[in-house]
Amino acid sequence: MLTKNIKFKNFLSKKIYSDKLNKILKKILKNDNKILSPLNPDFKYSYTKKQISKLKNYNLIKIIGMGGSILGTEAIYDFLKEKTKKKIVFLDNIELSKKKLDYKKKSLNIIISKSGNTLETIANTNIFLNEKNKNIFITENSNNYLRTLANKLKSEIIEHKNFIGGRYSVLSEVGMLPAELIGLNQKKFKQLNNLIKNKKFINQLINNVLGTLNFLKHQKYQSIILNYDLKSNKLFEWYQQLVAESLGKKSIGILPIISSMPKDNHSLMQFFLDGPKKSFFTFFYVHEKKTLKINNNKILGGYDYIKNKSLNSILYSQKQATEKVFNKKKIPFRSFEIFKRDEKTMGELFCFFILETILLGRALNVNPFDQPSVELIKKETKKILQGF
Repeated sequence: MLTKNIKFKNFLSKKIYSDKLNKILKKILKNDNKILSPLNPDFKYSYTKKQISKLKNYNLIKIIGMGGSILGTEAIYDFLKEKTKKKIVFLDNIELSKKKLDYKKKSLNIIISKSGNTLETIANTNIFLNEKNKNIFITENSNNYLRTLANKLKSEIIEHKNFIGGRYSVLSEVGMLPAELIGLNQKKFKQLNNLIKNKKFINQLINNVLGTLNFLKHQKYQSIILNYDLKSNKLFEWYQQLVAESLGKKSIGILPIISSMPKDNHSLMQFFLDGPKKSFFTFFYVHEKKTLKINNNKILGGYDYIKNKSLNSILYSQKQATEKVFNKKKIPFRSFEIFKRDEKTMGELFCFFILETILLGRALNVNPFDQPSVELIKKETKKILQGF
């Protein structure tokens, strides 16, 4: 077990201690403590409990943002949606239709951009912002577009800490303000202090990174996530950005690809099994307590073996079968099995993936906190628009 709620099977079957990676991890925990600070329970938010209490009467929340400013909140909302009766609508791309936000119901609008100058967020805010509703802006304390707009609208502004990059901000104001507004407990997400004291967790993390570094050494750079939980798709979209944007530098890196299971058994699995061996895999499964059951009266002859089975047990059987085939074909994979869908489990997953990514970045000698080439596209887009 990785933790009480997470069963983890690592890439490496043997436990290998790496003094080098252990030292790098200790440096990360010491030197990158500002970046990691939102993962700790003593992190100081820019909003107050009084502000939260005033906003809790909104049952519809609209969040406008891009990339790291919104993906983490989407991951939390989808994974834990059953714990709330409130609804969040996300604008996380250029929207070409206004139908998505045509609600008569009063809503709270949260506009998020660290820089305050994200073009897509500015465009969506311009079109979809309803001044009659309550508007809150989360942006850094600088002379930026969204802060200027917020001041013009006399809207509340919550500071986005300038030392926390978007993709690392999920447990900061960016993700925790919406989480608290829909009734989740922000304190339960904060698991870093507990996890770094857990030797088993640290050893599994380091072995996991050792396995990944070995794949990269042998030109395996595609990380395929075989996701058996639809409610975790957004979690892996967040993970996809975290890994690709943090490590894709100096002609090296990892490309995470999300595969929806078992649907992709009937489309992509043949390629995964017998195609080019350039990938390593992650199985992800959540044990659900209540799922639909097979109607025995409608089962025809020859399929008696699925009588009395829940859809959850059928899904899990497919996951186990796929792992057995991967083992036979010697295809490398790791596996996560989740036993409880709650804030604590999500916090543990966020910690694992964030520490994994930073540790990989340091080991590969790339800066896991910048995205220099993305800035080139922003500059070129501005030039083109200025030329219209």
